[in-house]
Amino acid sequence: MKGEEVATSNGKPARGGFHPIDGMRDWWADAPHWQRYGVYIALIVFALILPAPWIGSFMSPDSDWTTVLIFPVGTYILLSVGLNIVVGHAGLLDLGFVAFFAIGAYTWASIGTSYGWSYWPTVVLGIFLASISGVILGAPTLRLRGDYLAIVTLGFGEIVRITANNTDAIGGARGITNVPHPEPIFGVEFFLDPAPYYYLMLFAIVLVIVFSVRLNKSRVGRAWAAIREDEDAAELMGVPTFRFKLLAFAIGAMIGGFAGTIYASKAVFIEPNNFPFILSATILAAVVLGGSGNLPGVILGAFVIAWLPERFRFLSEYRILIFGFVLVLMMALRPEGLLPSRQRKAELREGTGGMGAMGAEVAGPDSDASAEVAK
Repeated sequence: MKGEEVATSNGKPARGGFHPIDGMRDWWADAPHWQRYGVYIALIVFALILPAPWIGSFMSPDSDWTTVLIFPVGTYILLSVGLNIVVGHAGLLDLGFVAFFAIGAYTWASIGTSYGWSYWPTVVLGIFLASISGVILGAPTLRLRGDYLAIVTLGFGEIVRITANNTDAIGGARGITNVPHPEPIFGVEFFLDPAPYYYLMLFAIVLVIVFSVRLNKSRVGRAWAAIREDEDAAELMGVPTFRFKLLAFAIGAMIGGFAGTIYASKAVFIEPNNFPFILSATILAAVVLGGSGNLPGVILGAFVIAWLPERFRFLSEYRILIFGFVLVLMMALRPEGLLPSRQRKAELREGTGGMGAMGAEVAGPDSDASAEVAK
């Protein structure tokens, strides 16, 4: 039988026998609320003590561990959660996600230095402008699919970077220096100590995770799943596909802009070269490596992508070679990702790459689609 589906003792289907990860998922699905909240509290406590020096001495012996947790680790996780909404939930291939990150960073950097606005309301403005840019990008382009959509989004990312490079009003190629730190909140100073920035980043990640989970379990998440699996069928069933795809782009852009405002305030100096295409590709690699559409997997993938080069910093230029080798090895052994969802694994078996049908595929002579046409 296709997929070799076997019924387990509890009546739930299993493919290819028992797997520890599947066992954990079954336990989590049946776990009472008190156990779930216990796990959530344990994870938050672990995240709060993560900057401890005894952890950093192993995780990043050649760099300041708290700074590494802010950038690249925390920033990559926040960006990956945002891109996962676009790629993992809605099945849209976005290669220009760094543009929204840049828009958020430049919003705070330019307004904070030129007009002296407070950081906290400017964050809201940065998120709003990033979401508007997502709508501006998506409105004329989301009728494209697959490779064509990827090319357009890649071009948008480069347009934003080149525009910033040639606009003197926002620093041009010189960038923006002396970006102000956030004002103290609850008596906590954001200046030379990286710890407050870590906890700000942690708060942003938790907030975005809760938002993403609630969205995925709502009517919006079900519409995204339908679009990802078969957009034409979803539209025939009455799902306003264009509207929901545009919403995915806008929400992903909001999270990217949020990450940009935090990054700019911590970096103090930004310039167009801080936002290259390779950053978009890296975040996409984190989403796919961790398990597109599965939030714990995406977080794990972002952590691995960000942490590995820092852990092997002592190897100098060879660390990137090792980093690339590890990525190739992981994707060869786990093409569906480190922690894929069951649904995404099933999609991968159907040949859609684990991210749903991207819309540019052509059915081959041996495919199910061709067999149906031949009837």
